[in-house]
Amino acid sequence: MNLCGWEFLAKRQYYAAQSRRHSYGGPPALFPISDEGEDSEGSETLGDLPPEFLQKATRYKNRRRSQPVGRASLRSLSPPVCTSVSNTKVSPLRGYNFEPRRSSGPPQPEHLQSAVYTKRFSEDFERMDLGDCDESHKQMFAKFMKSHKCYDLIPTSAKLVIFDTQLMVKKAFFALVYNGVRAAPLWDSAKQDYVGMLTITDFISILQKYYKAPLAHMEELEEHKIDTWREVLKDKQKPFVHIEPDASLFEAVKTLIMNHVHRLPVIDKNTGNAIYILTHKRILRFMYLYINDLPRPDFMHQTLAELNIGTYDNIITAGPDTPIIKALNLFVEHRISALPVVDEQGKVVDVYAKFDVINLAAEKTYNNLDVTISQALEHRTAGFEGVVKCQNTETLNIIIERLVMAEVHRLVVVDKEDHVKGILSLSDLLTFLVLNPMGLDPNKQD
Repeated sequence: MNLCGWEFLAKRQYYAAQSRRHSYGGPPALFPISDEGEDSEGSETLGDLPPEFLQKATRYKNRRRSQPVGRASLRSLSPPVCTSVSNTKVSPLRGYNFEPRRSSGPPQPEHLQSAVYTKRFSEDFERMDLGDCDESHKQMFAKFMKSHKCYDLIPTSAKLVIFDTQLMVKKAFFALVYNGVRAAPLWDSAKQDYVGMLTITDFISILQKYYKAPLAHMEELEEHKIDTWREVLKDKQKPFVHIEPDASLFEAVKTLIMNHVHRLPVIDKNTGNAIYILTHKRILRFMYLYINDLPRPDFMHQTLAELNIGTYDNIITAGPDTPIIKALNLFVEHRISALPVVDEQGKVVDVYAKFDVINLAAEKTYNNLDVTISQALEHRTAGFEGVVKCQNTETLNIIIERLVMAEVHRLVVVDKEDHVKGILSLSDLLTFLVLNPMGLDPNKQD
């Protein structure tokens, strides 16, 4: 049968609500939608809908009667849905069919609010194995991470961009800018599987490899597909690292740090759907929501100097007049994600991070990489609140709060005169809080 606009949305609303009643592990059978926007053979009729949904649909129909909605625009509101879970993988570019119910954790950890929790903290606390914690509670944060799953952290609504490997590289990076994201999983239609991630590091590698002179045309960036670019760098490609929703946050932290990656896709093994991308920042922010309810480890009151967290040797810096191409070379050669920018007196005045490089694509200025860092950063002057710094005499408790509230990936450690002394990254912090108490050291891994 052919569904008009209001009937279509009524069915969508009903079955979306129905799917949320099911626990995580598999969606109910939903009615399929063909390419023509009609319900397929064997689908349920409107008579199956409860009266309250029909009433809502009728009110919607009356509001929209003066402005009918065509089928093409209806299809654009939501991607086609899958009818059931099977072993046959379907391209994730077709979208998702349900929103699984969360088992615990705050409904929206994207904002630091004392929001309503789906489970009381006392219930979560009971799940934590505290039997072997000593009086100093050194392993408290590791136990906390082990008692929560990756899905506990995922917000109710989030943006996830997925690229097919046949997409042009230039369009892919423009899409990252347009959607305000830093990375995207890559889907290979031939293999019917995820094969990697496209990140800002890839953009930097392309610019560094093919840049010749100001205003010289970079054919590789303009004409290559993602698949072609991956073939060029196949010797440097890392294996695709991901994690399942039911894995613990401890495993997520361990996977991120041990594999030296900054983004970890959460992929449902049953459906093949990529659900979310975990980062160090999102994990720390989730932990911070509970931090005042957890027993406070003794080291939280110690200073950075006492704990020796961070990097303090061979700190790479740049000046305001450093060319962008030189900064890109420093990123690649030293495998760093940010450069403190210092003035003639050696005082930190800014930070040029990998994320700032994507603005070259946004402003279409990547053909001239001889411009200076100060020129490249002019676009953000209005919203830039200054470098987020700390001193090694501050306690870890203050450091964590500053990192979370400022929503940054690192702090520049300075002395009283603002001279750069070191860098404290989120990876350094989570290694100390979560991995080291359990006897894991990324620097000594096999």
